[in-house]
Amino acid sequence: MMPKHCFLGFLISFFPTGVIETQSAHECLKPQRVHFQSRNFHNILHWQPGRACTSNSSIYFVQYKTYGQRQWKNKEDCWGILEFFCDLTNETSDIQEPYYGRVRTTSAGIHSGWTMTQRFTPWWETKIDPPVMNITPFNGSLLVILHAPNLPYRDQKGKNVSIENYYELVYRVFIINNSLEKGQKVYEGAGRVVEIGALAPHSVYCVVAEMYQPMLDRRSQRSEERCVELP
Repeated sequence: MMPKHCFLGFLISFFPTGVIETQSAHECLKPQRVHFQSRNFHNILHWQPGRACTSNSSIYFVQYKTYGQRQWKNKEDCWGILEFFCDLTNETSDIQEPYYGRVRTTSAGIHSGWTMTQRFTPWWETKIDPPVMNITPFNGSLLVILHAPNLPYRDQKGKNVSIENYYELVYRVFIINNSLEKGQKVYEGAGRVVEIGALAPHSVYCVVAEMYQPMLDRRSQRSEERCVELP
């Protein structure tokens, strides 16, 4: 029976050092933390360089596919790029379909393996921006008109598609003035035109708004304060 130290010596002599180093570099080049970030259905694939990528000479290649498909598709605009992100919005536009993305690296003639995302479904995972507000003083009240964020898609007439086409949305409006330490909720509902009355004249009021998605039990961040002085 061959002694253990002889067997290890045989393995080292059988596999040349260059092969072992190449395999190690192959693994160390693999991109890390490959994942989707999505806001208002702008779906961007992000990653970080592998442990061995210390120079700017590494280039990246991106592929994607729909869940259930066997063939991966090349993303031509992200084929041999230097950046650590790739816009896959158009390739993931069926928002209720699950998708995968993957990335590989090439550096100094050595190719890494592919690193794949977890399953990504835009409808479940996108984050929604707060509503845009227009505020107008009106007969001692404030008239607040709310607009949901537009999406990167257009309808057959070429108009921007609203996120209201895909979710049930509840708008929440809060008012703040010097006498209130915290915002007071003055409206919650599906309507996008809100009149805030019973306000003191010659006072400054600030308004913020957010959106709530009941089906997902998720809310947007609050909008920036918009302040108006009543006459």
